[in-house]
Amino acid sequence: MLAGCASLAPLAGEGEALSGRLSVRVEGDAQRSFNAAFELAGSPERGSLALITPLGTQVARADWSAGQVRLRSREGERVYPDLDSLSEEALGERVPLAALFDWLRGRPWPGAANVASDRGFAQLGWEVDLSRYEEGWVLAERSTPPVVEVRARLDMPRSMAP
Repeated sequence: MLAGCASLAPLAGEGEALSGRLSVRVEGDAQRSFNAAFELAGSPERGSLALITPLGTQVARADWSAGQVRLRSREGERVYPDLDSLSEEALGERVPLAALFDWLRGRPWPGAANVASDRGFAQLGWEVDLSRYEEGWVLAERSTPPVVEVRARLDMPRSMAP
């Protein structure tokens, strides 16, 4: 386990929804990059992810449970077998959405090996930078081409706000 992050206070507990701003950038392809507010609830096994414009309009919402992910967007409704298939269809690249639940809580995902680094950890071919975690920032970057960067700015729970 990542010893360097063991002292970080989590921004949200296990059962709490996470929200904030999320940007995904696929190098060299603006069509597969986006920036939106997000609300992530549940777990990798059963949950939901909503993407919202700066004006508060929901752009897309994914709901999942065992063996099925349902995506509702302006283009209609689509069904996928798992979260990896959803991310690959939406971005043209697999983004480990199941691991994102733990990464956004400042820890490695227990479903795969990880290696600690001075800024966070490496897992699933991604470098997760937690150096600004206490300010609510998480950066995950896959350096193999095409480079994919996932940047999240988490809303701080009211109980932690200054």
